[in-house]
Amino acid sequence: DRLTLEWKDGLMATIVRECVRDTTEDHKWIVCDGPVDALWIENMNTVLDDNKMLCLANSERIKLNPTMHMMFEVQDLAVASPATVSRCGMVYLDPAELRWKPFVQTWLATSEKLSSMPDATKKYLMELFDTFLDPAL
Repeated sequence: DRLTLEWKDGLMATIVRECVRDTTEDHKWIVCDGPVDALWIENMNTVLDDNKMLCLANSERIKLNPTMHMMFEVQDLAVASPATVSRCGMVYLDPAELRWKPFVQTWLATSEKLSSMPDATKKYLMELFDTFLDPAL
């Protein structure tokens, strides 16, 4: 609050605190999806380096547990500095190569609504997608 200068945690701080409180040995993944903001991603450098420390605007620091991991799904890294990029492992998926098939295969394999469907019917559905979807696109 700018008037009272009272601090309130944002989304990232809230999620990190929740994961830090979980002391089980289960791995915790924080997944960030969206465009990279230059200021925001630079402030994440202390989380991404070996210290794994989230530094908040109120000068508080939250140390991430060894079982905590972060993943960023971004469109591009145009505004990320070389220092930020060097702290991350990169996996590039060309959208032209990904196309529709993995999404349909995952849907057929994991949809609860299709769980009672016989495998032969799922196979037939996949054949219909293979036959008609590419020409339709």
